[in-house]
Amino acid sequence: MKNVIFYEKPGCINNTKQKAMLVAAGHEVIARNLLKTPWTAETLRPFFGELPVSEWFNYSAPRIKSGEIIPTELDESTALEFMLADPLLIRRPLMQVEEVLMVGFNLEKVEAQIGLRPIDNKPQDIETCPRSHATTPCKSPI
Repeated sequence: MKNVIFYEKPGCINNTKQKAMLVAAGHEVIARNLLKTPWTAETLRPFFGELPVSEWFNYSAPRIKSGEIIPTELDESTALEFMLADPLLIRRPLMQVEEVLMVGFNLEKVEAQIGLRPIDNKPQDIETCPRSHATTPCKSPI
């Protein structure tokens, strides 16, 4: 069993599913509000490790969906600048398990790092927001 610091968007359906999977695997989840955490470039950047900048982003964020921000066209410092100004852009969840930092909820990576057993055997997309934002947008976190 591990202690998992889990930075989430409160109310996010997928973050709720992800936390349940961690708890079902025997881990203790310490949930924190990703949107209210006072991030700096120095505290946020390590979560992304060696991932390309385009994989740091939450593609369900309104500014990305609208085309205002195009992650594939950004360098590291600009990406961090945008994320610090608008945490909705940060891919979720961010997780810390001891010294291990992770972004997103890739089942294979989470399993390899801390161990995870699925709640059921059905394949699940637990990163992409299941809401149709055009008809049912998420509530404003503020």
